[in-house]
Amino acid sequence: MFHATTILAYKGKNASVIGGDGQVSFGNTIMKGNATKIRQLDNGKILAGFAGSTADAFNLFDMFERILEGAKGDLMKAAVEFSKEWRKDKYLRKLEAMMIVLNREHVFLLSGTGDVLEPEDGCLVAIGSGGNYAISAARALKAHSNLSELELVKESLKIAADICIYTNHNIKTYEIRDEK
Repeated sequence: MFHATTILAYKGKNASVIGGDGQVSFGNTIMKGNATKIRQLDNGKILAGFAGSTADAFNLFDMFERILEGAKGDLMKAAVEFSKEWRKDKYLRKLEAMMIVLNREHVFLLSGTGDVLEPEDGCLVAIGSGGNYAISAARALKAHSNLSELELVKESLKIAADICIYTNHNIKTYEIRDEK
């Protein structure tokens, strides 16, 4: 069984950030340590991350990009349409996979069961094997530090990597900052 990925997204006051680790594991073996599981879409206006197998990630990222283009960059509309299409596809809906998509206005968790979830706090969401560790760290750091959005995501993923055996310290991030 594949275990992989910790993806954390934070839509903060000044920036939206997504980050992910690079580990892909198969059973008790690390298969790859530098996988990239996050992307910039719509000319960097939308960020996305994926938890699941690599081949599935490419298919779902491509499908989401196509729907996003059809929605003319409207993230909410694209998220809803994508989830409908994902759920309708007999093969894709069986994937044990999830996606996070965000821009400066919204952050959503998407799944093959048709879920389009906006986090209760409107700003933090995590997926993958180390997702619970990363979001716990992020909530604590958000409440008890003055870290920037980018620093908060990086530090939270480092904490998750220290705890979760399926998460490593090969962290990649993307950020959308407010224009001044």
